[in-house]
Amino acid sequence: MKKKVLLTRKLHDFALMDLKKYYDIEIHQGKIPMPKKTLLKKIRNKDGLICFPYDNIDKDVLSAAKKLKTISTYSVGYDHIDVKYAKKQGISIGYTPEVLTDATADLTFALILDLLRRVTEGDKTIRRGRWTQIYGAYDYVGTDISGKILGILGFGRIGAAVAKRAKAFGMNIIYHNRHTLSKNTEKSLGVKYVTFDQLFKKSDIVSIHVPYTKETHELVNMKLFKKMKKTSFIINTARGKIIKENDLIYALKKKIIAGAALDVFRNEPIGLNNPLTKMQNVVLSPHIGSSTAETRKKMAEITVINLKLGMIGKTPLYSVNS
Repeated sequence: MKKKVLLTRKLHDFALMDLKKYYDIEIHQGKIPMPKKTLLKKIRNKDGLICFPYDNIDKDVLSAAKKLKTISTYSVGYDHIDVKYAKKQGISIGYTPEVLTDATADLTFALILDLLRRVTEGDKTIRRGRWTQIYGAYDYVGTDISGKILGILGFGRIGAAVAKRAKAFGMNIIYHNRHTLSKNTEKSLGVKYVTFDQLFKKSDIVSIHVPYTKETHELVNMKLFKKMKKTSFIINTARGKIIKENDLIYALKKKIIAGAALDVFRNEPIGLNNPLTKMQNVVLSPHIGSSTAETRKKMAEITVINLKLGMIGKTPLYSVNS
């Protein structure tokens, strides 16, 4: 008899075909994210779980999953899973880092360019029929990228990839990380370590690339916004709850900082009732950091590999547990 696997949402066809060779799979077809009541019911007799970053795999779910051997999440983040309790239950967890590094770094830099050169704002101006005259010397001006100080908060794979792109645009790069890089690595990447406070005080643009944890919850708040230059910008392609969103809204309204570009939000998806959607000095994208056809395909491949390994008691290719 085939082991049972639950998918909280449909994966690529090639991935499903592969899974069906080995497992009896059940794919949730209804409301996204999968309602907790449904998840609790469906997980009871499953040996494996493929989930997504918006699924809340908490202690209740893990307790209900009496047969669960492994979880394979289609994401680089795993803050949606109670990892500590899963480990206690002997459940292995696989995730998909590395493959989405370039895609997320590309989007980060696209947001920087868009925000500073006011691209989306200009697009809206034309589409709404408000471009009525050729702009003069002082009209509709943006901000140069070259020569600006980019502060990278969190210098892992994605932070390093953003630094490489920034260097090509002639930016000066500073960073703050739990661990400093070696002097040789700093030199080769053209980056300089600064303290947490210095990062916010010195940067013209702050780009966030730390994971979401208890320690980083609302780490970026009014205290830090007030330390930033009034001409500075903030970019977030990490997790929405790293920024205290109400503080950001206030800082933007009161021009404590000049603007923001966000791919992630406190609660997703956001609607028109969110004040951020009304602001001209904000660029928004709908959590699409990894959203390229090539990257999503690679993520699906790794998700399946992680699940297969976990199901036979082996360590996933990318293991949260280790």
